[in-house]
Amino acid sequence: MKKSIATALFHSHSYFEYRKLVSDLLKDDKSTGNEQSPALTNYSHLNDTRMNRLDKTLKVPQESAQKLESLNNEYIWLVISEGWCGDAAQLLPVFDKLVGASEGNIEMRIVLRDENEELMNLFLTNKGKAVPKLIVINKETGGALAHWGPRPKGAIDLIENYKKEHGAIDDTAKADLQMWYLHDKGMSSQEEIIGMMLDLDKELE
Repeated sequence: MKKSIATALFHSHSYFEYRKLVSDLLKDDKSTGNEQSPALTNYSHLNDTRMNRLDKTLKVPQESAQKLESLNNEYIWLVISEGWCGDAAQLLPVFDKLVGASEGNIEMRIVLRDENEELMNLFLTNKGKAVPKLIVINKETGGALAHWGPRPKGAIDLIENYKKEHGAIDDTAKADLQMWYLHDKGMSSQEEIIGMMLDLDKELE
């Protein structure tokens, strides 16, 4: 696992670099990933707009920021993502804000799923390659401590309940999910991830 993580980190992007990569591809009507289609490009355009909005509007409450500042160890968040992924568009800006609030305790690096199959296969969700996936790495040892994603619990429950009722995910489910994220304003993800980080930090004492 350490080798896969080290290889991925070597080819990783900062948040700014990731945003630029996605935007530059869209200028040529392309999305990230091995598969190319008008639908995926359209999703990427929508996501680019969403991320621009979230970068400007998302906030980390002072109490939450203080918890991240109080971490006694340093971490790397290695995030597996793709530009066409709606969940990634909602969550990566949250990750970026939390990293900023940590005052140097956390660094984030981002890699593309289709370019890092070996790493992705280590962090499957129900045997699927769901993204985004946030992998918490001990900066001192380079070892993976935990992972989170691809959605906060409330969003997971929404999709699972929709599947039970309708049998499959369709455009209505996707619209419902985006509305859930809009109303949640990143708070559920912040709470879950900060709770995870505090627990990990305590374990390392």
